[in-house]
Amino acid sequence: MEEAIKKVRMYTDGGSRGNPGPAACAAVIKRMEDGEEKENLDQVSEYLGKTTNNQAEYMAIIRGLEKAKALGAQEVEVVMDSELAVKQLNREYKVKDPGIAARFLEVWNVTQAFRHVTFRHVRREQNQEADALVNECLDNHH
Repeated sequence: MEEAIKKVRMYTDGGSRGNPGPAACAAVIKRMEDGEEKENLDQVSEYLGKTTNNQAEYMAIIRGLEKAKALGAQEVEVVMDSELAVKQLNREYKVKDPGIAARFLEVWNVTQAFRHVTFRHVRREQNQEADALVNECLDNHH
């Protein structure tokens, strides 16, 4: 019998060309074992139409968490290069934009399916797979 996926690390990114502009989001989910990042389990990318960069960042988290939930993950470490989203999700910054507040609530609701979810900021260079998926998605939609 296949072992349940306990912990995953999920790299997410969202981007728009123009703000607002044509936007896309992406997430790459990797299996974690003994604190080590292992193989890619799944990925998702989605063209969002015209929206803001911050909306795209939040949609990436939502789509990625939905995918991690479908995989049966119990713990998720969300890694992204949006410092704003990380600080909002870690309750360091207040969410003032009503559109982002709605997305924040969506993220919160999806996190309830997991035992533990953390949000961590990394530099863009450490988020290349998700970033590449966003750009590929945007390139394919113009």
